[in-house]
Parts: sequence; structure tokens; C-alpha cells
Amino acid sequence: MTVHTLTSTDESAVISRHERSRRTSDLFADAARARDDEHRHEMHEQIMVLNIGVAHAVAHRFTNRGVDVQDLEQVACEALMKAVQRFDHTRDHDFLSFAVPTIRGELQRHFRDLGWMVRPTRRVQETQWQAARTEEHLTSDLGRTPTGEEVIAALGISREEYAEAQSAHGCFVPASLDQPLAPGEDGADLGSTLTAAESDLDAAEARVILAPRARELSERERLVLYLRYFEDLTQVEIGHEIGVGQAQVSRILNSALATMRDGLTGTDAA
Repeated sequence: MTVHTLTSTDESAVISRHERSRRTSDLFADAARARDDEHRHEMHEQIMVLNIGVAHAVAHRFTNRGVDVQDLEQVACEALMKAVQRFDHTRDHDFLSFAVPTIRGELQRHFRDLGWMVRPTRRVQETQWQAARTEEHLTSDLGRTPTGEEVIAALGISREEYAEAQSAHGCFVPASLDQPLAPGEDGADLGSTLTAAESDLDAAEARVILAPRARELSERERLVLYLRYFEDLTQVEIGHEIGVGQAQVSRILNSALATMRDGLTGTDAA
């Protein structure tokens, strides 16, 4: 069965829930009586076409959250197909009462497992889902978009938990570096704000090159280098820190620098 080629017909779009349920039940009964896989497969495809509009409707509840709607519809259709294959019509249950939770669960799993560029903790993901659903319900009840405080009160969570969940909204799809900072501004994009000074790049490159060499030094040599070049202490001040004279500090510095230079050039320190 090719899921993405199935589309809801005009008839299935306007059919009542009762009529859809009746036809679906009849098709399941026909599939159960089928003498071969081909006939059973045909009945299952008809069930898919009859109910695919519901799958799409469930998928659309998850839109505007950073995942393409066509991907959501595809996941929903695949979930509908699983529901068709697993449903036991002999229990006299309505098919959609089984299928809709299955579809919703697959969509939530899709977000959790595949949708995140940076994956927050499960607790943060769950709070975000609950907040989104609560906002939908409150919007319907209030006739306007609820405030953050109203959502927090309805969920019974702290402001910190709500803020943490809201901050995870950007984790699905990263912002484009070409995104304009404001409409109509030529050349002003997000990437232009992330440029670093050339001196910063030089320093970063130096750290990458020198870090492996620094690990070859003794603990005392690394401490002297840190105090000299990061804390900007004089040799006399360093001597006071480690309990030696200025001449000894000078020898430690020269030895450490020579060792690092050897590691970079492959030549003798002399």
C-alpha cells in the first residue's frame, strides 16, 4: 500500500461520522471474510481512503511547530495504515476511537525522535506539548490568545518550567543565517550579527593549535604559563605564587615555550 498516494475524496470529506463508521465496519467485515490477501488488501485500501481525511485533520493539529505539514500528513497516514492492520473489528468498537489515539501517538513520537535539532529532556518536551494543548483550549474558551500566566495557572506549573518549555520551541528547525533581521533591510541578516573580530578568530586558532602541546607540559609549567599569559602576572608575582625566585620562573617559562615550539616545528629548542 502506497500511503502518500491516498487522498480523501469529496464524498469522504462531507460524509457524517456515523456513515463513515458504518461503512468502515462493513469493509472490515468484508476483509475478514476475504479468501485471499489481494481482496483483503483492497478492503484495507478502501478503509484508508474513507478515513484519511481524519488522519490529515489530526496531523494539522500539530502544525506551526517547526515540522513541514506534508511530513506530518505522511506520518499520520502511516499511523492510520498501522491502525487498519491492527484493529480487531470483532470487539465491536468504533474504528476511529482506536485509530485517532494511534495517529496522535505516532505524531508525538515523530516530534520526539526525529523533529528535534537539539533535543531537550523528555520532561521539557512533555511540558511543551501540554502547554500547546492548553493554549488551544484556552483560546477556544476565552475567544482570544491566553496570557502566559493563564496557561501557567491552568497547567499548575511554575513560571520557570513554562519558560523552559517555551525556550525549546526553536529546537525543531534552526533559523536560517540568511533570515532578514527586519523586513525590507538590504544586507541585514542574522548571519551578519554572528561575525567575530579577526583577533578573536586568531586567538581561537591559536588555542586549537597549542592545546595539544600544552598537555605535554608538566603541571607546574602549565600553571606558570597560565599565570603569565592569562592572569598577566609578572615573573616576580608568579614566583611569589609558587614559592620560587624570579630567575627560576624565567627558566620554567623558557623551558615550557621551547617544548611547545619543538612540538610545533619539529626542531630542537636550541
